[in-house]
Amino acid sequence: MYERAGAHVSRVKTGHLTPDHAPGDRRPGHHLGGRGNDVIAKGGSAMKVVVIGGTGLIGSKLVEKLRKAGHDALAASPDTGVDILTGEGLDEALDGAEVVVDVANAPAWDDAAVMDFFLTSSRNILTAETAAGTSHHVALSVVGTDRLPESGYFRAKLAQEEAIKAAAVPYTIVRATQFFEFLGRIADSNTNGETVRIPPVLVQPEAAEDVAAALAVAAAGAPVNGTVELAGPETFRLDELTRRVLSASGDARKVTADGSARYFGAELDDRSLIPGEDARIAPTRFEDWLDKSAFAHEAQRGQTGKGSA
Repeated sequence: MYERAGAHVSRVKTGHLTPDHAPGDRRPGHHLGGRGNDVIAKGGSAMKVVVIGGTGLIGSKLVEKLRKAGHDALAASPDTGVDILTGEGLDEALDGAEVVVDVANAPAWDDAAVMDFFLTSSRNILTAETAAGTSHHVALSVVGTDRLPESGYFRAKLAQEEAIKAAAVPYTIVRATQFFEFLGRIADSNTNGETVRIPPVLVQPEAAEDVAAALAVAAAGAPVNGTVELAGPETFRLDELTRRVLSASGDARKVTADGSARYFGAELDDRSLIPGEDARIAPTRFEDWLDKSAFAHEAQRGQTGKGSA
C-alpha cells in the first residue's frame, strides 16, 4: 500500500523543486569522500583494477578516476573483447588483477533474461577471479534490492548479491539509489502514449559522477565483506523529479502521479527506494547536476542562437 510520509515535494516560485526536507539540510548518513587522497596510489600501492562494464556510463567514469589516481585500470566490455556471458577474454583481462569492479548491467530486462545475465556473468567473473588470485570483488547494486521481490530485475540483482556472498573472493557490495541520469529510462518504462504514470514515492537520487567516486573509494580500500549504501543529499517525490527532468529536456509527455503505477514490475511505498540511516551521502544536489547537464547546455546554445540571429 502506498504511503505518503513527510511534506510533499513542491515547486517554489523560481520553478525549482523543493526537497522533502528543510532547504539546506542533508539526509542522515556519512558524507562521501573519494575525490582526493583516499583513491590515489602512493608509493608502490598502484593496483591493476579491472572494471567490468568499463565503457558504460558509470564504468567509463570509474576507469578515468582510477587512472588519474595512478592505478592500472582496464575497461572490460564486449567493445574491448571481453564477454562475461561466454567468458571470452575474461581470464586474459583478469590476469594480475588485484581488484575487479562489476558495474555491468543486463541488456534485456524480461524476467528470464535478466536472471540469466546476472547469474551467468557473476559465476564467470568469480571463477576467473579465483583463478587469477584477485583479492577484492566490488559490485554495484541498487538500494531496495531485497525489498522488491515482485520485480524480476530486482530478484536477479538479489541473486547476484547472494552469488557474490557465497564465493571465496572477499567483496564489497555498493548499493546505490537511482541516478539522475536514469530518470528518463524510468519515464520510458511507465509511458502510455503521451502520459507517464509514476508512483509519487520518496527517492534519494544521486549523480553518476558521485557513484563512480564511491566505487573508486571502495576499489582502493579493503573489502568489507558486506554491503554499503550510497544515496544523494536530498529526497524528492519521484513523480515531481521525473516531471522536472522531462521538462528540462524539452520532453512534452505529461507526468501523472499514480500510486498504483509499478516500478519495473514492483509496487512501491515510501520506504522501498530509500537507504538506511548509515548510508554514505554523495555531494551533488539535483539543481547543481541539472545546471551542468546536457539539457542545460542545449538550452544555453538555443538562447545564444536566438540572440545572435
